[in-house]
Amino acid sequence: MDELILEVNNLKTYFFLASGVAKAVDGVSFQLHKGETLGVVGESGSGKSVMSKCVIRLLEKVGRIVEGEIKFEGRDVLSFSEKELMAYRGQDVSMIFQDPMTSLDPVFRVGDQMMENLRIHRGLDKAEARKVAIEALRSVGIPNPEARFEAYPFELSGGMCQRVIIAMALCCNAKVIVADEPTTALDVTVQAQVLRLLKNLQKETGMALMLITHNLGVVWDMCDRVMVMYAGKIVEMASVKDLYGSPMHPYTWGLLDSMPSLSTERKTALKTIAGTPPDLRLTGKCCNFYNRCPYAQTICTECVPELKELAPGHLVACHRQNGVERLEREEGSDRG
Repeated sequence: MDELILEVNNLKTYFFLASGVAKAVDGVSFQLHKGETLGVVGESGSGKSVMSKCVIRLLEKVGRIVEGEIKFEGRDVLSFSEKELMAYRGQDVSMIFQDPMTSLDPVFRVGDQMMENLRIHRGLDKAEARKVAIEALRSVGIPNPEARFEAYPFELSGGMCQRVIIAMALCCNAKVIVADEPTTALDVTVQAQVLRLLKNLQKETGMALMLITHNLGVVWDMCDRVMVMYAGKIVEMASVKDLYGSPMHPYTWGLLDSMPSLSTERKTALKTIAGTPPDLRLTGKCCNFYNRCPYAQTICTECVPELKELAPGHLVACHRQNGVERLEREEGSDRG
């Protein structure tokens, strides 16, 4: 896991709207190594999906990367020409989108869509592409892959379509797979099958995986490191064991506390994080979490906290966690 494959530095992605500029991603930096699984968690609107689309340069027209750099194996992705981008997407980095039923074109057969991908990225002829595609379908556990190859997407279940998407991502031998909530539209049993499949394929191929999810249980089972995002910024980043064993940011505490436990008594109300995420047009002047944080002080409303390494490999952006004083969990409200 020592080989650096993807590096993002101070990435800023803004959406220029008639009502103002929304800072969807505001100064995000991270690294991804070969064979590593990086979990990205946070509420809806925290910037997870926008950040992942930046990695493969698939932003909507209204969004724009205004600062920062993205490097794949040392190459500057933001300087790629259209031809280089075509090779980069699919061949180097592939993406699994949230909804498998809308990721495939309903008017084309599954096999045709897979072969197009292979012929563009690997230069295979039609016969070779068919053979590789069917083998990819078989490798992701799809029964009778020859028949599924001839099927239309609407003839398959959601779990089957998600396996097709994973097969498409893998058949071009991508070095990095970005999975944007790949199990959101699936039932619990199929979720487990898809995640087990990704884990096994990662062991076999050594690919790096960026897993974006709301499910903290999935993060514990799948990931090596976790990046917690809130309102376009990273608020905490650490190994899975450190983040779950000794989380430091109040927002992370809130996320972990909101998870139901098997030991919780029946009819016990689930814990929630009070308030709502901020308007992204108004962020960047203070701690974005201050109005929802029971530990906030005056300084939290005056300036943006820096992301600092407070323990080996454990980064936190909080004025109350600065390496000198240590904020303790359950300390209670202390607004000064």
